Amino acid sequence: MLNILRKKAQSTLIQAVVLIIAIVFIFWGVGTNIGNKRNMLATVNGEEIPYQDFQRNYDNAVENLRVQFGGTIPQGFLEGLDLNRQVLNQLIQAEILRQGGNKMGITVSKLATQEEIMEMEVFQTNGQFDLNRYREILGQNRMTPASFEAGLQSDLLARKVTDAIRGFAVVTDNQVNSRVAYANEEMKLAYVAVRGENMADRVEIKEEALAAWYDGHKNDYLSEPKIRLQYLFFSFDDDLGRLTISEDAIKAQYEADIETYSTPEKRRARHILFRVMENDDAGVRADKKKKAEEVLKLAGEGSDFAALAKQYSDDPSAANGGDLGFFSRGAMVEAFDEAVFQMQPGQISGVVETVFGFHIIKLEEVRPAAVRSLEEVRDEIAARLRQNEVKGVTFKRASQAYEDIIRAGSLANYAAGQGEPVVKTDYFSRNDPPAPPVSDPKFLEGAFGLKKGELSSLVETGQGYAILFVDDLQAPEVPELQAVREQVEADYRGARSLELAREETEKVLKEARDKKSLAAAVPPEIEIKESGFIRHSDPASAGEIPPQVVQQAFALTGTEGLPEQPVVVGNTFYLFELMEKRQGKQSLEESERQQLWEQLLASV
Repeated sequence: MLNILRKKAQSTLIQAVVLIIAIVFIFWGVGTNIGNKRNMLATVNGEEIPYQDFQRNYDNAVENLRVQFGGTIPQGFLEGLDLNRQVLNQLIQAEILRQGGNKMGITVSKLATQEEIMEMEVFQTNGQFDLNRYREILGQNRMTPASFEAGLQSDLLARKVTDAIRGFAVVTDNQVNSRVAYANEEMKLAYVAVRGENMADRVEIKEEALAAWYDGHKNDYLSEPKIRLQYLFFSFDDDLGRLTISEDAIKAQYEADIETYSTPEKRRARHILFRVMENDDAGVRADKKKKAEEVLKLAGEGSDFAALAKQYSDDPSAANGGDLGFFSRGAMVEAFDEAVFQMQPGQISGVVETVFGFHIIKLEEVRPAAVRSLEEVRDEIAARLRQNEVKGVTFKRASQAYEDIIRAGSLANYAAGQGEPVVKTDYFSRNDPPAPPVSDPKFLEGAFGLKKGELSSLVETGQGYAILFVDDLQAPEVPELQAVREQVEADYRGARSLELAREETEKVLKEARDKKSLAAAVPPEIEIKESGFIRHSDPASAGEIPPQVVQQAFALTGTEGLPEQPVVVGNTFYLFELMEKRQGKQSLEESERQQLWEQLLASV
């Protein structure tokens, strides 16, 4: 983008764009407010970038990388890319473009946004837009149609602004050739991988060294805090059997929820669409309407409607003979909807105009509305009413017990007075609780939020209400070495193995640099491997060699053939030597060259 502005600085349009964006920066500024609001990651000139937008874009970027690397992203690779910052910068840049576009008067209509959505395969069923699927997918992602469409409209606006500015860009043949040379650069490596676990048999565990290491890592072995409780529990299930639901209540609920048990009338139709775009002039619209009238005449004369749809329709449903499947009233745009629900099966409409163009519609079938009877749903309603009422009944019972405890002065006095039975636990930690109801997350949250000797208020869980009393607490403790010796030895062996692997690779690398040969320095017990030619443009060509190694190898300059330090990837230390570097295939097919040109144009 900046390259375009530099090269075309004298253009009147570019000067206008620069002025608008400069004003946006000067008077409003761009700022990040990470952490200031729970759902807002940054602000751009007062416009918020929600965290969910960042998360969605970050997830997409991760998925793209996962595909690029054949399904598994190397450990530490995302951190090395600083992907969080990259995604945030992209969102900020897009917001600046959108705001600049608004200032320039560039707009995206609701119709253009709707057309974009209808072309998205994820919202299609059998090749055609499916409104129910659209709503379902948005619901699964906690989005409303309004918020999704607003976001998409903003993205389309940013794209139009970018395209408008990019129209002034120039990509020269030299730039294309340089990119081809860079992408086709290839190298062959000799490399070794020294894994920490492979050094484990060299680790000698001496008592003094182990004790010293444990002394420095004691806090890693702290025991969990533990609690001992007394509690009362009032179960919903205990009260369910006591509830009786009257026939009148069942009937009233049935009538209130009658729409829940009703299936609206649905109709199955085919259509032939002669699509009209937003920017089509009156002449184009007239031609499309005339064509629709000609095809309508063919349909009226008995031509097979499905065959006509396959031949003439501009809608994705053409492949299915224009079949739109069953849909209820309101699922289609208004004019289309009105026409379909006034027709009889087998009838063909006239030419119907909507925002998408001109339609010819044939009604295939009507599926009448239906209502499940009260007898069919009586038990279902009664069970739901009992579930709705039981919480109040159980709450009342638990509240009465709580008041009795307060009057008695303590839970012990309440128990002595033959109240509800008090349950006592042994000591337990949060991560190893007894069986339900204690293991319920709400129960544990309430228990571990209390101090010794404290009585809780009513704690609602998924199974009922609890009243908790903390009998005793055990604070976290540092165990004696012998109590956790097995785990400490394993951890110590792992840490020392990594140290030995680092020492070994640093020693080998020093010798290799002195002898100017990796092979001359690698001891016999360490396997040295050779890669095939690795291409700059194809990360997968590196095979098992991590991208961090490939990146450093391509960065070597001049006659350098060895790195300055081992490359650490997780628990593995890599050494490599550049064996050969060359240029791969220089020529490109014209289609490949055009694609590369477009990629360069998009990146400026």
